[in-house]
Amino acid sequence: QVQLVESGGGLVQAGGSLRLSCAASGRTFSVSYTMAWFRQAPGKEREFVAGMYWSGPATRYADSVKGRFTISRDNAKSSVSLQMNSLKPEDTAVYYCATAPSMPLSRVVAHGMDYWGKGTLVTVSS
Repeated sequence: QVQLVESGGGLVQAGGSLRLSCAASGRTFSVSYTMAWFRQAPGKEREFVAGMYWSGPATRYADSVKGRFTISRDNAKSSVSLQMNSLKPEDTAVYYCATAPSMPLSRVVAHGMDYWGKGTLVTVSS
């Protein structure tokens, strides 16, 4: 089992920044896992935001957040972060951390992830 706990959500004005963190733990958790952030706005489907492997520099972003969001990891702390800059009202959503073993970044989709956190709410006011 893998446990994921998100933190860092909140209310911010448009143009502002927030940093989300995801702490990962569990007996089977290892560096072979792929980590990703998803988000779900009210009335919408859960969508991919950003992803990376536990090892190596490769990252992938949704077009809507490229150049504004940055995913990073801290292997020593078993955590993954999402730095969100230039936030827009349309970024308002519950943000989820998710992981799956050995999933190629190009194939990361919500239904393919094995473990999920409970989510953290990000609200961007105009």
